[in-house]
Amino acid sequence: MNGFSNQRQGSTESVRPTESVATEGRPNAASHVPKVSVIMPAYNVAGKIVDTIRLTTKHLKQNGYRYEMVIVDDGSTDDTFTEATRLRDPHIRVVGYERNRGKGYAVRFGSRLVSGDFVVVMDSDGNITPDLIVRYIGALKDHDIAIASKWHPESRVSTPLMRRILSHSFHVLVVLLTGVRVSDTQCGFKVFRSGAFAKLISLLAVKHYAFDVEVLTVARLMNLRIAELPVRLRLSSHFSAKKVVRVLVDLLGISYRLHVIHWYQKNLKNLNATYRPIIRW
Repeated sequence: MNGFSNQRQGSTESVRPTESVATEGRPNAASHVPKVSVIMPAYNVAGKIVDTIRLTTKHLKQNGYRYEMVIVDDGSTDDTFTEATRLRDPHIRVVGYERNRGKGYAVRFGSRLVSGDFVVVMDSDGNITPDLIVRYIGALKDHDIAIASKWHPESRVSTPLMRRILSHSFHVLVVLLTGVRVSDTQCGFKVFRSGAFAKLISLLAVKHYAFDVEVLTVARLMNLRIAELPVRLRLSSHFSAKKVVRVLVDLLGISYRLHVIHWYQKNLKNLNATYRPIIRW
């Protein structure tokens, strides 16, 4: 890889001015050194983004991975974009657009720019530390996706009571409306085999907050193997009523496409008729 360059993109999407564990997950000298692609959606995290990027790249380097990182500024109104471009690393690309469009849109936007053996989708606010990557990649020896779960018995989570209530209530709705039975869909750290990620991303429609539910809904239809792993996480009491409503609307949309018009099933059938895997691990 020759590294990334940061450049302005002129398009109808109003792109931002520039673009700038277990040891079993670690590569060894006798094996192919895997390439890890990190997609990091970012929205108004100017005070946190630099530390999150630095910690992530430090962890990847320490564990011997080749890596690339795509930071997607999802229409931030603060200095997130400017702060992210401060770091001079040829393996980091910072992209974005003017209007906030949501996590799902940001991940799909970034997915066009990665080419690794594994794809990490992680939040940019630093609430989840990147030292999880090695263990999660190790889990992909026997699984297609590794996801963080706040409710894993080994997890260490600090979260206010109201957020716990909302999380459990949302989990019940997810099970009822989609049939997805993992313990936690919303935790912002997921690692994919690249082939599974490429196929999944082509079947998604959600642009906003229920992106994670849609990923796991489609993964269930594809019979992908999902590992739930522990996480260390500290959450604040702040949450937006608007965000809660938006998540519920998105969730109903997923259920409608899944159960009423069978949109996912039809598109998956069409994809299976033409899809040929390129990368295997």
